[in-house]
Amino acid sequence: MPALPWLYLVLLSIGYGLALTYGQLGLLALVSIGLLLVAGYAVRQQRNPWARYLGHGLFIVLALGLAMHWLPGFYNGRGIDPQRFTADAVPFSMYLNQDKPLIGLWLLLACPWIVARRPLRLSIYATALALTLTTIAALGGAVLLGIISWAPKWPDQAWLWVLNNLLLVTLVEEALFRGYIQGGLSRRFQQLPYGENLALLLASLLFGLVHVGAGWQWVLLASIAGAGYGLAYRFGGLGAAIATHFGLNLLHFGLFTYPMLAG
Repeated sequence: MPALPWLYLVLLSIGYGLALTYGQLGLLALVSIGLLLVAGYAVRQQRNPWARYLGHGLFIVLALGLAMHWLPGFYNGRGIDPQRFTADAVPFSMYLNQDKPLIGLWLLLACPWIVARRPLRLSIYATALALTLTTIAALGGAVLLGIISWAPKWPDQAWLWVLNNLLLVTLVEEALFRGYIQGGLSRRFQQLPYGENLALLLASLLFGLVHVGAGWQWVLLASIAGAGYGLAYRFGGLGAAIATHFGLNLLHFGLFTYPMLAG
């Protein structure tokens, strides 16, 4: 059985502690946590394969509810009030969510194989190449589509944004989309020709589709970015995918209109 990825667990726990200082949990949150424990036990046991399938199914349902903030008992605190970081940007606000990070904690505890460990040098190379290509394709595409423009800045709330985006957004999303979905599909498709490529493509498209609420442009750009994160994960492991995703988000935040141009 794979060893637990303690570094990722510690980082996510630090972020969760930060989120708790801004919000609070209600008693009904125990229902979701209890169901996650049941799903985790079902997935980790080795005797009954059908129980593992049911555990994964229960987790997927819970993950959707947690990601969409549908499940009761989580009172997420607002870390950044609505404001414009530049005069031409749409207003931005930020919540430090306590529900969504439970997805990452479950994945790291129940499915430690998602980490996909690689040699450090290979992870660094994969991150550097994937971040360069993804920046050119995704941020360059956003500029060409007229969604963002050059706008260097470092507002007072930047460090809180950094902590939230790294610990509670990027780490969780990469554990889910690259580790669980892409990694899981790669294991399923390993006997198929180009199975790893198909897994990367499907995970990237799913990542793009979760941005559908922002419009087709963001679906396209997120799919492109997801392909870059997927390449980082495939060759450099989970750490490379997280670093690539966070690096792109940081460049977007610090150097371009954030989150996007108004009107």
